[in-house]
Amino acid sequence: MWKKFLKWTWRLIRTLLLLGLLVLFLPRIISSVYAAFRTYSIEDVPADRVAIVFGAGLRRDGGPTTVLRDRVETAVKLYFDGKVEKLLMSGDNRFEDYNEPAAMRQYARSMGVPDEAIVLDYAGRRTYDTCYRARHIFRIDSAILVTQNFHLSRALFTCNALGVKAVGVEANNYYYLKRSRLYWNLREQFATVTAFWDVYFKRPLPVLGEPEPIFPVS
Repeated sequence: MWKKFLKWTWRLIRTLLLLGLLVLFLPRIISSVYAAFRTYSIEDVPADRVAIVFGAGLRRDGGPTTVLRDRVETAVKLYFDGKVEKLLMSGDNRFEDYNEPAAMRQYARSMGVPDEAIVLDYAGRRTYDTCYRARHIFRIDSAILVTQNFHLSRALFTCNALGVKAVGVEANNYYYLKRSRLYWNLREQFATVTAFWDVYFKRPLPVLGEPEPIFPVS
């Protein structure tokens, strides 16, 4: 009797572990395969009217981190190569002394991008919010997403699932330490599970407001 109970308990533990691993890794696998067919180089990406640039943190002095500079630089190249007309800079501005979109704009302007080509989304607190607001506030139907490889698959999955027909370009102008890449990819495992949950089950509403179409509605 005791042996049968132990055997049953062990089977239950193995089943739960397998289910846990499936929940953790399957969304990442699905989103990676999904993104593989929608990721392009700067040279090959089909032109679109707007590129969405995702926030990635600020330094203590308020300037963009290396990861964020990488994204902005890639978006700027898309603009000057004639791939997009506008850059939507989306990031966090919940606190008075923390303004990702403004830092992104300043960096893009320092590289010659005119103000009229830059649009700021101050409530892009996370990827889901950025994609949701791109569709419902800025009335974007399609876009080129700009972010690093570790984040691009989740961004592509989320934006497409929320109604923005998106392709992606990797920001890879810098070399990142292996331990940093390992941390980011590990974080993405959990963030991708959350993204699937939000898209298919929770459907949370981000900060909204009046529509601000980037392009005039005909």
